[in-house]
Amino acid sequence: MQGASPATLAGRHIVFFNWRDTTNPEGGGSERYVEAMARGVVAHGGRATIFCAAHDQAPADEVIGGVEFVRRGNHVAIYLIGALRLLLGTFGKVDLVVDVQNGLPFFTRLVTRAPVVVLVHHVHREQWPIVYPGLVGRLGWWIERILAPWLYRRSQYIAVSRATRGELIALGIGQDRIAVIHNGTSPPPAVEHTRSTQPTLCVLGRLVPHKQVEHAIDAVVALRETHPDAHLIVVGNGWWDADLSEYVAKEGAADFVTFTGHVSERRKHEILAQSWLMLLPSLKEGWGIVVGEAGSQGVPTIAYSTAGGTRESISHDKSGLLVDTPAAFTEAVRRLVEDDAERERLGRGAHAMSHTFSWAHSQGSFVHVLSEVLKGERVSSEDPDGPSPVDQRKRSWRRTGRVAN
Repeated sequence: MQGASPATLAGRHIVFFNWRDTTNPEGGGSERYVEAMARGVVAHGGRATIFCAAHDQAPADEVIGGVEFVRRGNHVAIYLIGALRLLLGTFGKVDLVVDVQNGLPFFTRLVTRAPVVVLVHHVHREQWPIVYPGLVGRLGWWIERILAPWLYRRSQYIAVSRATRGELIALGIGQDRIAVIHNGTSPPPAVEHTRSTQPTLCVLGRLVPHKQVEHAIDAVVALRETHPDAHLIVVGNGWWDADLSEYVAKEGAADFVTFTGHVSERRKHEILAQSWLMLLPSLKEGWGIVVGEAGSQGVPTIAYSTAGGTRESISHDKSGLLVDTPAAFTEAVRRLVEDDAERERLGRGAHAMSHTFSWAHSQGSFVHVLSEVLKGERVSSEDPDGPSPVDQRKRSWRRTGRVAN
């Protein structure tokens, strides 16, 4: 990779438009990625502002780690407010906009002459009908599938995985302007908790329908038939939590499924340190940042291969298992709970793989792409197929033409 010098973004103001931030109770891995990239901008001499929705857990304006946060509006009004603030120049001089498309873009392309980079974690084809059944979901998918690709037809894209890049190409976005920049894994805090003597499984993430936490509950219910001391810990919160609690009660699992809600980073790693397995039954994952977090504690992950980014964050049969169906998911849980040697082997692989993806490397890649866009270039990346530590650091970058924002 052609590295970016520390002065690459000196004097440049980069504004990120994202629907949430990590202090938001609804925040998740995608917000952590955005904030890590913003910190990378600051570390490379630039100024970074994140515009996101307001909430009662943080002030309207704040500076964290050198990154300026501007919180306005709710999850709907934020799109209009953001466009108006950009149009009216309330952010000051803006050199480049990062439009984070979580299903819907911010339509920044319509209100600024600054170059716009579109950041996509994953395409929401499967989620629209689940979260918004009917007309609203169809409209959302039309915007994501038809309108956004046309509106940003000359913009540079950044995808967090090759799987997401493939989805974008399927929407008609040229591969020559899609750069792939993976998530990193933060060094884990030191914790004193040790592995539980009883089968302890965990789920980490936002509690929303497409995370399919019900599949993890089903797996532990089945496991209890032969391992009556098995326990599932669900870490996180979200608007689907009441439905999940109702599901647990219906399945008679209240005694062995624990919901912790939001926890601190230290507490999260304490739970991981005592867990045998991390379960990730999501319908869709752009990457799966929790996979690396579990791996940092030597915990392998079981996930669906069809989720997309999990095929890159997990090396099948080396750092975890990838399966195709709920039945196979349940069987994989049973097999690893019963096979200590296999589980420990995968745990060692997960721990090794957690060191493969660093935020510093991703930040350098991100800054490189932004600096090229600021020169009027567009960039594509050709990632290797394997997730080995050596190959991942040999990502090659190609200038593929001029960007006309």
